Amino acid sequence: MPTLRIVASVIRDPEGRWLLVRKRGTTIFMQPGGKLEPGETPDQALVRELGEELGMRVGVEALGHVGRFMAPAANEAGFDIDVDVYTAPYPGPVTALAEIEEVRWLDPRTPGDVVLAPLIVDRLLPMLLAGRL
Repeated sequence: MPTLRIVASVIRDPEGRWLLVRKRGTTIFMQPGGKLEPGETPDQALVRELGEELGMRVGVEALGHVGRFMAPAANEAGFDIDVDVYTAPYPGPVTALAEIEEVRWLDPRTPGDVVLAPLIVDRLLPMLLAGRL
């Protein structure tokens, strides 16, 4: 299966909710992040993406590497993602920019009817519930 190389971030607010985003024209919420550009390291790509998509200013030194995972792509049918996941500090208010249509702070343990990306459901939520994230 074709694979997209991306980065994603787990960003928590003081109540422990996760910052999730939904891209324009989609219904699935996911971690902020995106595709690497040629010559970028994963942490550099995440810093760039957080700035472009949410107006966040964060340095690579503030990121914590969680791990590298494979998962089905949320919005690209027939693709998998190869993703480096990082923690990033709480930014305060954020703004939906670029292709982001909606931002939402959500308790991942109780998402209600919010449709979550496979990366969250299959990888990150189990880590959270096991106390490893």
